[in-house]
Amino acid sequence: MTALEVGCGPGLVMELFSPMLEVIGLDTDQEMVRRVREKGMAAVLGNAQDLPFEDESFDFVYCSFTMMWLSDQQRAMTEMARVARQCVLCLAEPDYGRRLCSPPEVARLDKALIRSLRAEGADPYTGRKLKRLMMRAGLEVDFGAHGGKWTGAQLQEEAEAEWNALSQAVERFVDPETLERARFAWDEALADDTLVLINPMFHAIGWKR
Repeated sequence: MTALEVGCGPGLVMELFSPMLEVIGLDTDQEMVRRVREKGMAAVLGNAQDLPFEDESFDFVYCSFTMMWLSDQQRAMTEMARVARQCVLCLAEPDYGRRLCSPPEVARLDKALIRSLRAEGADPYTGRKLKRLMMRAGLEVDFGAHGGKWTGAQLQEEAEAEWNALSQAVERFVDPETLERARFAWDEALADDTLVLINPMFHAIGWKR
């Protein structure tokens, strides 16, 4: 069975699939293509919105955290459907408009996070759009979401890295006092195990008719 990963990055997902499939990666970044090839896997330089392959070249095509960064999501989805024989898989696309945070001081950073993502060229609401994108590409769609688990030991282990990523993303869009209050509330909630941070991830599979 053959597969194409669109937006393969350094090939982390490809490494999981490659023992079972003949998989090729595609990325717009030459450095990512080089890193995939260094791992002994196949990769090509290319654009998701103009895939350099013939119709039905792969059994299936998949992507993960890719659609949100594309300027023309519908064209990319239509291209993925074109080169797939069986189906298109979107393994994970976030929707920051459905993000749930507590305490309130942390939740107040959500609008700044969305502004930051847009400034970087991302669509923060991609998750909710997957079903429509696939349907418009002529696919029959199974669609869902999962929110992840943020409790106990996992929360303690990952919270600092999550805060660092969040604070770096929003620091251009909030004043230092707001960020300081959010950090204080974050630490308090983490200490008494009441911190809530859920980023819903949407997934979809679109079948060729």
